[in-house]
Amino acid sequence: MTQEQTTAIKGIYEVCIGVPEAITAVKYWEQFGYRVGQLGDLDASAANKLYGVNSPLQAIRLYHQGTDHGLIRLMIWQNPTNAGLGISTMKVKGNRWATTLTTDLLGFLNHVEEAKIAGWTIKYSSPYWEVIYAKEKKSRPFVEPVAGVREMLVLQPLTRQVLFQRFGYVVPNYGSVNHNAAFSTSQFTHVGLIVQDDSKEILRFYEEVLGLLRVRDDVETTYESSEAGRDIFDLGVGEKYIVTAFDDPRSSQSNFLEARSGRLYIIRFPEEIKVESRFEAAQPGSLGMCLYTYRVQGIETYFQRVQSSMAKQVTDIICNEFGEVSFSFISPDGYFWTLLERGGIAK
Repeated sequence: MTQEQTTAIKGIYEVCIGVPEAITAVKYWEQFGYRVGQLGDLDASAANKLYGVNSPLQAIRLYHQGTDHGLIRLMIWQNPTNAGLGISTMKVKGNRWATTLTTDLLGFLNHVEEAKIAGWTIKYSSPYWEVIYAKEKKSRPFVEPVAGVREMLVLQPLTRQVLFQRFGYVVPNYGSVNHNAAFSTSQFTHVGLIVQDDSKEILRFYEEVLGLLRVRDDVETTYESSEAGRDIFDLGVGEKYIVTAFDDPRSSQSNFLEARSGRLYIIRFPEEIKVESRFEAAQPGSLGMCLYTYRVQGIETYFQRVQSSMAKQVTDIICNEFGEVSFSFISPDGYFWTLLERGGIAK
């Protein structure tokens, strides 16, 4: 049996987005290469059991080419609980965002600036230059190739997105670009969340309970070292954050060229920094990016492991809106998660 066949969990399966209606949202995400896949619904009772939301739910799963992760689930609640985070600061506990690889960042920026001129509610950063790997290697401008990315943040009422374009290197399994899409974009390559825990104890949940591979750890970004980090995460003078990344177990800890997309980035602010908590605005029932899911094999085993962990509000295993066995929980850092398995049997 191959390693892939025995892997029980892979990368982030879906980014779930609460929307007031489907047509506008589908049209928007089609520009990024997504297409309508599955449709489903839950009555209020079932939605309350799985998501803690006493409201009927309709859902649409959006696929991206033939990828098995980085998908989108649009969640249309009859009675949404709140308007979500909107275009508020990224420096808040409860924050969720999703990142996409593109080969045309400038073309996307053109649309963003036109939206601003047209009066849209939108906030965005410059397309910053960042060297992600081999930061210590210095190249000679205009003589030697440079390797890095341009990345920009875009916040809208229902989306919190980062788009990046690579220059000078390729990571084969980290994002599959749909060149027929208007913005020449991949599926979501990674997602993020904000925590505060100087002990790092809550990070162990993702490694020891969910079985993810810790691939980057204790990578510091300071106000002084990164203009992009300073802008995107509202760093003040002398402030910093620390990055830890968890991958599909088939990824690589030692060779970034073997990395697989579906990564979970955890941005950890020191506890001495004041960071607002708004978990209620980024969980099921909220509008905007409100939930991440993992698809697993052997959901009963995961259920038992999560139940025995420091996770809270673990639901029963029941069928979700697509008929897949699922359960939800709040992880030790306060974030709401759902695990699902196709072909399983609900209790």
